[in-house]
Amino acid sequence: MRRKNLWPAGMAASVAALLPGVALAVQAPVVTVQAPVVTEHRGVFHGVPLAYSVTIDGIDVPEPGGQGGAHVVSFAYQREHVPIAARPVVFLFNGGPITASLWIHLGAFAPRRVEAPSDLAAGADAFHVVDNPQSLIDAADLVFVDPADTGFSRRLPGTAPDAYHSVQADGQQIAGFIQRWLVAHGRLGSPVYLVGESYGTVRAPEVIGQLAALPQPVLVDGVMLLGQAVNIVEYAQRPANIMSYVVSLPTLAAIAWYHGKVDRAGRSFDQFLAEARHYAGTTYLAALYQGSDLPADQRAAVAAALDRYSGIPAAYYRAHDLRISKEQFRTALLADRHLVMGRNDARYVGPLTAKPGDPSEVIETGFEKAWDSYLHGELKVGWPEPYAPMADIKGFDDWGWSGSSPFSPFAYAKPITQLMAKNPRFRVLIGNGYYDTQTTTGAADYLRSQSGWPADRVALRYYEGGHMAYTVDASAVRMADDLRALVTGQPMASLPEGQK
Repeated sequence: MRRKNLWPAGMAASVAALLPGVALAVQAPVVTVQAPVVTEHRGVFHGVPLAYSVTIDGIDVPEPGGQGGAHVVSFAYQREHVPIAARPVVFLFNGGPITASLWIHLGAFAPRRVEAPSDLAAGADAFHVVDNPQSLIDAADLVFVDPADTGFSRRLPGTAPDAYHSVQADGQQIAGFIQRWLVAHGRLGSPVYLVGESYGTVRAPEVIGQLAALPQPVLVDGVMLLGQAVNIVEYAQRPANIMSYVVSLPTLAAIAWYHGKVDRAGRSFDQFLAEARHYAGTTYLAALYQGSDLPADQRAAVAAALDRYSGIPAAYYRAHDLRISKEQFRTALLADRHLVMGRNDARYVGPLTAKPGDPSEVIETGFEKAWDSYLHGELKVGWPEPYAPMADIKGFDDWGWSGSSPFSPFAYAKPITQLMAKNPRFRVLIGNGYYDTQTTTGAADYLRSQSGWPADRVALRYYEGGHMAYTVDASAVRMADDLRALVTGQPMASLPEGQK
């Protein structure tokens, strides 16, 4: 959910709201409002030659009480010389909490994107910005949003440092920005779509609900959830949460297949994953539910099956209550080669040390280097303020997760359910990478199956790659095509599942 290594040992403290009544000194941030930067560009997108502009500008969004607020800066890509009244607008943001939008910006959707090297051992300097002919700019305008204290966005004077460190306040900031952007550009009549990645998939439903509750409601027409954390069912794995191990098994199987740690036995990747997914939801779930009551012979059989699907020896499962966490799996699968796998993307490997890191962090570093070149070289930004990739937040314990006790529902999907009834056009597209150990394909499938959303208005896509699956060129193309289908109204049932 967050860039960098902030994987929590447990979520009990992380899901507690910030303590009430604790007074924090209000820092007075310096907000320098720069003149908008506008550049003109041309390209061919989906076979259509066109001109487009990029506008980097900010909008002040007050806090609900009218005191303080945020100066939110966005990057708006708008096609030139076309009617705008009914032209869709897509607002895109990353996760965290709280990071800027540069990764999703240059991942799959902007007219230019970062091309990651196919050699996973190549360094960050091998990431380059290239044309993105699959961009949706021919059919919709794209607005990439950076929350306060990320990118060039800043809190306004009088606003507490932690003012936006909660699901509701963060959502209010982004919803307020979207409403004001639509008004300022005469686009209240335009169809509105959201794309959120990682924690952005928690933000997106909150924004959807707050926009729908405005005095003049803005009813979003669709949302794309990448690396979903909406159900937050398995991001951090408490041992007692057996469902987290069930939904994680398909990801362990995909990773073990990729690294050649399972017997493929003439099966295709799709066939192997389908078997793992079925086993997880049937025999494995039932075994974990029985716990210590499971007969010894059945325990041995389940351990042997988990060995076949995950590449982790059956003896390990017998000794660890038939479960292995994703963090343990990262260090265990390739331990015989003294390697640790990436957290964001398990295809990446590095030396296994006493304090193993995340070899896939090279993706983030590569994107940041490419972004810096793109920002100053192509977009001509000469502002003296630094572009902040992420806010200064210590970790998940510094975030208000919308609950005041363990009895809180943490029902992040509820606004989507409510909008389904209000807007019959509204649709959901869920996408996850196979090799992402943070947010998994099984959890995405679980979200779809448990949501109660109409089946013809929800689609699920699996992509080759990890948490940032758009680093695989073929996945970036498919993601862009999937978003195009969502925005242009193509029946999502006609799209392929997206497996290899």
